[in-house]
Amino acid sequence: MAPLFVLDEALINGRWRSPNRVAFMLACLRELDVDLRARGNQLHVRIGNPRVAVPAFAAAAGAIDVFVSRDYSPYARRRDGDVKRALEQNSVAFHAHRGTLIHEPEEIATGAGEPYSVFSPFFRTWAKLATPRVTPAPDQIPGVSRIEAGELPDLATLGILRGSAEVIEPGEAAALRRLEIWANSGLPGYASDRDVLANERTSRLSQDLRWGSLSPSQIVSALPTSGVDREKFISELAWREFYFHVLWHHPTVLREPFLSQFATIRWDNDSVRFEAWKTGRTGFPVVDAAMRQLLATGYMHNRGRMIVASFLTKDLHIDWRLGEAHFMEHLVDGDPASNNGGWQWAASTGTDPQPYFRIFNPLLQSKRFDPEGVYIRRWVAELKDVPTAWIHEPATMAPLEQAAAGCVIGKDYPAPIVNHAIERDRAIADYAAAREATRSG
Repeated sequence: MAPLFVLDEALINGRWRSPNRVAFMLACLRELDVDLRARGNQLHVRIGNPRVAVPAFAAAAGAIDVFVSRDYSPYARRRDGDVKRALEQNSVAFHAHRGTLIHEPEEIATGAGEPYSVFSPFFRTWAKLATPRVTPAPDQIPGVSRIEAGELPDLATLGILRGSAEVIEPGEAAALRRLEIWANSGLPGYASDRDVLANERTSRLSQDLRWGSLSPSQIVSALPTSGVDREKFISELAWREFYFHVLWHHPTVLREPFLSQFATIRWDNDSVRFEAWKTGRTGFPVVDAAMRQLLATGYMHNRGRMIVASFLTKDLHIDWRLGEAHFMEHLVDGDPASNNGGWQWAASTGTDPQPYFRIFNPLLQSKRFDPEGVYIRRWVAELKDVPTAWIHEPATMAPLEQAAAGCVIGKDYPAPIVNHAIERDRAIADYAAAREATRSG
């Protein structure tokens, strides 16, 4: 057996370029190489076009079979199809197997044989299928000694500057430790507390799923066999798979709204407001805290993701695709399917969306999911001494209170850049107008 990883330059420097993800990926690959060497093998590395690199490597190894983990994005499907055809010209068989999903897109359909576009019936069908068995890693993996291994590059070799984020520990060993802690002590209370921003009552396994350090079947097998917290967490895993299935069946969602009736939404795309959102300087503390968490760690709490996405699209009237791209630039767990699904849900343009007339109020979200302002103070240093009574809307403090808290609005921390009530009404009108234009057109 000859394990191969191709660093695809079209992905590394493409539309979803991300220093954080590449750095995390390289660290995971280094650990994988160590694990393979302990089993009598090693990781082989190539940089370039997989359409060329994989057939060339297979020929050098004398391979008659090539096995890969299935990938689901439009680019990956074209790439894998090209690789398959190139291999078959040399009488080498190409095998794509499940690895990143529990259930494949072909396994789940409506009674009419169509893909689901609503989560609840999708989940009912998904949950009835058996979770694939987890196979332990072999103790020994004999290698092929005649092939040059190649070297894993550093970021500079790939022409990438290191990101500033202090990302979570990479690699399978760290992922397994996180899984054990989560399954044994983190899961209890998940169903009721998962949205509380300060608690971080989430698994923090998303980047491990993204990079294959853990499989979803592996996670499910580590959980208790029953309980409301288990069931709620399983449903969140299913949401992830739902978005993968949507992308598989509707690849155009990476460029266009799933709901074509909202294709003509009027977006402002104001560059000053967009920059304020990206840097966490909107004057809405919960939005700014979440955006700064993203910049500092390459991660954002899931409730924070929903809040900031709603704010960008409904309060700032900025195209969800711009927010999607910003997330993909920074998120270590950034995946086209999940990220697109989440953004289109929040923007009310996707499958099974948040209805466009139900718009997150950032103040109410802040008070509900960070009542004491712990999350806000953790990420927005200017607000660390603001009393809890004002932490969610510091601009309402009197001048003397601002001075006492060391947070003068307009100097130390910005005033709110929009009026939520006004922007909410406009968003509803814009969405209704787009829908009506589609109906009448």
